[in-house]
Amino acid sequence: MRAASAADVGAWSRLRQVLWPQADPAQHAGDIEQMLARPESAVVFLVVNADGDVCGFAEASLRNDYVNGTESSPVGFLEGWYVQAQWRGRGAGRALIVAVEQWTLQRGASELASDALLDNHASHRAHAACGFDETERVVYFRKRLREPG
Repeated sequence: MRAASAADVGAWSRLRQVLWPQADPAQHAGDIEQMLARPESAVVFLVVNADGDVCGFAEASLRNDYVNGTESSPVGFLEGWYVQAQWRGRGAGRALIVAVEQWTLQRGASELASDALLDNHASHRAHAACGFDETERVVYFRKRLREPG
């Protein structure tokens, strides 16, 4: 386990693409660049296997705005969390969460929050196994008032 650096962009980006396949690779590159540019408020931890391959990551940020289900500010927020299927069930995901918890506490926050899609039951179970409590369920709505552009 270690914090990500610019040297990890390729492996990190590939794992992000698996977690969020609907996103364009350029969006991943931009997101990664932004996270690396703000080390005081964003972090990425990587799990590396014995062969030196990155097999999981956790992205976290410090949020000062209101975060659903929390009672304080700032709040650590788990922005992304992924472990390759063949490495699940071996403690890698839990180790990533522990690293994020420690990082969050070091920044003076007393809560760690996260989210998952309503139908992502595997993520719900993984969060619960790491000690997260479900706080609420939300459905977002949008009404387009004009076409973009």
